[in-house]
Amino acid sequence: MIKHIVMWKLLDATQAARFKAELDTCKGLVPGMREFEVGTRTDGLEANQDVVLNSSFDDAAALEAYVVHPHHKKVSAFLGTLRESRAVLDYEI
Repeated sequence: MIKHIVMWKLLDATQAARFKAELDTCKGLVPGMREFEVGTRTDGLEANQDVVLNSSFDDAAALEAYVVHPHHKKVSAFLGTLRESRAVLDYEI
């Protein structure tokens, strides 16, 4: 199984709910996607990022299918206009 964790710092933190709503449209997009959870910063809790995606895939092929899926590419292009930075970590479990 592959974990795919992505975190974003937004240009405007007030756009976090919009960012999450757009990203949530990618849930269940490809076979082999096991988990797909999007979270946003919670007031009063420590955070140096605004949005996080915690997802898992059966294998690297399923992750790649997600990455190259046309809907994901469209969503990613839009979300890129809202972000200051992006950090990602993929790892096997």
